[in-house]
Amino acid sequence: MRIVVTGAAGFIGSNIVRGLNARGISEIIAVDDLTEGDKFCNLADLQIADYVDAEDFYELFEQGAYGQVEAVFHEGACSDTMESNGKYMMDNNYSLSCELFHACQDQGTRLLYASSAATYGGSSQFRESPDCERPLNVYGYSKLLFDQRMRRELGPDFAQAGTQVAGFRYFNVYGPREQHKGRMASVAFHQYHQFLKDGRVKLFGAYGGYGPGGQMRDFVFVDDVVAVNLWFFDNPEKSGLFNLGSGRAQAFNDVALAVVQSMQRLSGQTGAADLAHAAQQGLIEYVDFPPALVGKYQCYTQADLSALRQAGCGHSFADVASGVSRYMEWLAASGSQQGA
Repeated sequence: MRIVVTGAAGFIGSNIVRGLNARGISEIIAVDDLTEGDKFCNLADLQIADYVDAEDFYELFEQGAYGQVEAVFHEGACSDTMESNGKYMMDNNYSLSCELFHACQDQGTRLLYASSAATYGGSSQFRESPDCERPLNVYGYSKLLFDQRMRRELGPDFAQAGTQVAGFRYFNVYGPREQHKGRMASVAFHQYHQFLKDGRVKLFGAYGGYGPGGQMRDFVFVDDVVAVNLWFFDNPEKSGLFNLGSGRAQAFNDVALAVVQSMQRLSGQTGAADLAHAAQQGLIEYVDFPPALVGKYQCYTQADLSALRQAGCGHSFADVASGVSRYMEWLAASGSQQGA
């Protein structure tokens, strides 16, 4: 069985490769752009059959250069929500995805692709429905446009797909193998390094009607993201567009407290009892909300998992306290290889 993973050296892509390896699957073609050479670390401990540069892959795949491919996990994209070059974003996230979709349908290859909760943007509801889709940046729009293309070609539920097509609207994913993402890495990753350096973590202050650190997101641990992707891989008859989050909104304060308590536990200290104690002890610092994000920031997200559950996926998601704890342990064990 041959599998393709695009964005294979990236955060979610490398975790999917790891998940496939855990099942004994190593006939994997890893596709990425290693101009940023340090990303090789995400592949170094994994088993793949071949590596193909992203610049070469899409045309070769369309020509059938890789033989029969069972499925493509399409994680490759520009995921920088602050990227303002719309042409670059649309070429990477929309045009290439369209080419890949048609090639997969022509060759009978299943396509499991990454969409994003950024498609919801300024909405207060998070259902996989056009009336909830209000992207706030060109990244969110690039992801939405491909989702819309799939709806036009395959019908609202992708029921007209010749072979499986499943899109996943990722919410705030955090976990191992995101170190290369720089400023786009999760708040948990940055707070780990802040605590190591300064003995405290930082959060945005009041904004959008929320108090300091009170903005709420649906934080989802990357192992859960992989589990859902693999559930659909195991169920090739299931197509459609699905939210992939934990189904619960939690405040950034919850993440900060989980980081502080985990780091204190790992160092043998007595953990802060609660948020008030952590703030009182100076373990959490609130900073002014950055002007560059005003009007472009989602203050609240919570995945509606109704469609996922109706499809039959009953996966149980980690909450922030348990997921962040596992992540801090992994970062501590990884040491200097996962620097900020």
